[in-house]
Amino acid sequence: GVAQDVTEASKHDRAVAAMANELRQLVDTANAPIFGIDVDGDVNEWNDKTAEITGFSRDEAFDKPLVSQFIVPSLRQSVQEVLDNALKGFGTSNYELEFRTKSNEIRYLLVNATTRRDAEGRIVGVVGVAQDVTEAAQHDRAVASMARELRQFVDTANAPIFGIDVKGNVNEWNDK
Repeated sequence: GVAQDVTEASKHDRAVAAMANELRQLVDTANAPIFGIDVDGDVNEWNDKTAEITGFSRDEAFDKPLVSQFIVPSLRQSVQEVLDNALKGFGTSNYELEFRTKSNEIRYLLVNATTRRDAEGRIVGVVGVAQDVTEAAQHDRAVASMARELRQFVDTANAPIFGIDVKGNVNEWNDK
C-alpha cells in the first residue's frame, strides 16, 4: 500500500478551525451589532449585541428577510438599495437605518454594509457592522422639535420680539 504523512495537513486544518472558531466568538460577543444577509436578503448573521438591541434572538431572526421583517416601512426601499449595492460589490459607510424591535420600538443604527465573499471571491451576501445611535438620534430630534416650538412661539407672540448678535446687528424679528 501507499502511505502518506498527513501530520502537517492535519495541523493546518486544526489551526484553521481554531481561527474560524475564534473569529466566530469575536463576532458573536462583539460590543457592536453585527448582522448579515445571504444573496436572497435573508438573515444569516445575527450576533449577541444585535439580539440584545432588537429583542429578537438569533433563532428568531435567522432565515427571515431582513428588510421586510426588521426595517421600518419608510426606509425599506433605501435600505434595500444599500444592500443591493453591497451585493454588487459596492459597500456603504455610515448609513443610518431604523430597526424595529420585538417590543415595537425604533432603534437607530449607523451601519457599514460590506460585501461578503466566499473563498473563491464570489459574492455570497452582505455583513453589516453597526453602532447603536438611538440616544443621540432621539436627542437630535428633541432639540429640533424644541427649536420648532421656539420659532413658532416667536412668530406668534403677542408682542414685538427681536434679537441682536454680538455686533449689535438685528438677527431676529417677529411679525409684531
